[in-house]
Amino acid sequence: MRFADPKDRPVSHRVQMCVLALLLTASTTRSVAGQSPAPPSSGGNLPASAAPPTQPSDALSSATITGAVADTDAAAIPNARVTLEEVESKAARTAVSDGSGAFAFLAVPPGTYILRIAANGFASWKIRDIIVLHEGENYVVPQVQLGVESINTSVNAITMEDLAEQQITVEEHQRILGILPNFYVSYVPNAAPLTRKQKFKLALVVSTDPVTFFTTGVTAGIEQWQGDFSGYGQEFSGYARRYGATYGDRLGSTFLGAALLPSLLHQDPRYFYRGHGPVVVRALYAISTVAICKGDNGHWQPNYSNVGGNLGAAFISSLYYPSSDQHSVQVTVDNTLIGVATGAFGTLFQEFLLRYFTHGKPPPP
Repeated sequence: MRFADPKDRPVSHRVQMCVLALLLTASTTRSVAGQSPAPPSSGGNLPASAAPPTQPSDALSSATITGAVADTDAAAIPNARVTLEEVESKAARTAVSDGSGAFAFLAVPPGTYILRIAANGFASWKIRDIIVLHEGENYVVPQVQLGVESINTSVNAITMEDLAEQQITVEEHQRILGILPNFYVSYVPNAAPLTRKQKFKLALVVSTDPVTFFTTGVTAGIEQWQGDFSGYGQEFSGYARRYGATYGDRLGSTFLGAALLPSLLHQDPRYFYRGHGPVVVRALYAISTVAICKGDNGHWQPNYSNVGGNLGAAFISSLYYPSSDQHSVQVTVDNTLIGVATGAFGTLFQEFLLRYFTHGKPPPP
């Protein structure tokens, strides 16, 4: 079979083929044009009949709460912390008042709320009534006036007697090298005066201290070993008499010179440590305290208690010492004066030395 060459086809046939192609193209165009149009883009305008129904916005359904904070003189209070709390859920949100004292809560869902306001230096404030907020409501809080914050001060009043009790409690723990009592020294220069009861109490504490009983026994043993007060004899009975006489001397001088006479004469039996100033001034002060003392009124006065206590104890001791060892009145007075002079050396030790070896003393002011 032989195919004809395209060049050999007649011209009319070519024309027919072109017409057929044009008809097919026109049919396709009409088919596309008859289809439904594509939906417009988001930026296009829809006809009213095709627009979706309008929904109410959150801004219209929610509510607002506004107000202002001032003091009792109507002056604005900035930076006040305002708390809005939903009653049921306890959910809270806060706002801070501006320079004019104004605050606002926007887009608040309907419900019941409690409003609290706090500011530095002012008493806290809470709305008396619960806020019932409706949809779309603009609630204005009535003017808030904060009062000045109340100052709660507690005064721990303490009497002079209580203060003195605290101070002598510290003194009762003062011991030289942690052993020997050093109770009659006050390291507080302006210590409270002792009451009559406290003076006798301190004398009793010193007289019944275990160290007092021990040192009394040592003294009595030395006296027996040296043969002092031979009228007491030897053996245990002699030692017991010497022990009783030595303890009687201490008991008499302590209660007479540090409790009874100071109570009657309103004088303080303690030595008040100075601890400052030139050495000469401190030395003269220490020695002078044998003859002068501080009164319960805080003024310095003659130390009748110390001199009278030593003298009275010396006379009382004549009642229990052996007759062969008793002294005349003149010797008793002389021994009393010697004892007073010896006390001056004791105060010098207190001022310059014993403080550094005393445990339990209060810290320096």
